[in-house]
Amino acid sequence: MTDAAGLTTARLVLRRFTADDYDWLHALWSDPEVKRHMGGPASPEQTTALLHERILPGYAREPGFGMWVTLEREGDTPMGFHLPNHIQGETLVQVGYVLGKAHWGRGYATEMCEALLRYGFTELKLPRIHAITDVPNVGSQRVLLKAGLERHGERVFPHPSYRGATMAFFQRDAGDWLSSRA
Repeated sequence: MTDAAGLTTARLVLRRFTADDYDWLHALWSDPEVKRHMGGPASPEQTTALLHERILPGYAREPGFGMWVTLEREGDTPMGFHLPNHIQGETLVQVGYVLGKAHWGRGYATEMCEALLRYGFTELKLPRIHAITDVPNVGSQRVLLKAGLERHGERVFPHPSYRGATMAFFQRDAGDWLSSRA
């Protein structure tokens, strides 16, 4: 596998974003509950810029990395997205996700995060993978812990995307994670 497109789990599959995903992506970011703990595009123009200046060109710019639409294997309706990419402004590789509210609490985030950790460690040969969440976002922190990451305190990242907020910081080394999943 050369990128995460087509990565599957028991219930989920990832695919690349296309220009046709604009309406869905904008609706996802327009939900205040989804955005409660994060930044993201606040206008149609910002959604367009995210899709056409960052997501779509990112597949060629950094093969294997990017933001990937998450779908149930039995359907073709997007439920959110998962990502292996670099924390903005950093060299650190992270896993992350955003799910529409209708899909919360079903284990989807954990299921695909585990698959992306395996992909990152076995396909991309990454020595370590990270994740960050807003400190108050304990639900996402539980997901990251269930997926096998470990909390390593808190950090502030200078990139404007993180709004100067203190972030809960997670990481795990490849050998430790792989042996815990054997």
